[in-house]
Amino acid sequence: MASRLLRVSAALRLLPAASARAAPARQLGVPGNLASDEEQATGMERKVMEAMNKGLDPYGMFRPKRYAGTKEDPNLVPSVSNKRIVGCVCEEDNSYVVWFWLHKGEAQRCPSCGAHYKLIPHELPH
Repeated sequence: MASRLLRVSAALRLLPAASARAAPARQLGVPGNLASDEEQATGMERKVMEAMNKGLDPYGMFRPKRYAGTKEDPNLVPSVSNKRIVGCVCEEDNSYVVWFWLHKGEAQRCPSCGAHYKLIPHELPH
């Protein structure tokens, strides 16, 4: 059995494909050659990192863009359904939130301060 393995391994060494294998780009065991986060990421983590490197926001993690809140320039609220509950802090120093339902269609006003909000469709990344 051992002699057969030695003959096969010797024959494989003579093949051109086996000798043409590229050496690893870098050795991770050597100090100072640690893999970066991009090299180690797999699956959903890798997809999220690639999307964020392209400037996309797959999970709504970035701060939302500021809008004027007028009828012509309403605050855009993404939703995967036809309605969503929205909380409006009408003034910076308020200690309470005004909650209301926002429905798909025209821009709607906050019942307390009058800021306009509009529901836009949002696709999930996965």
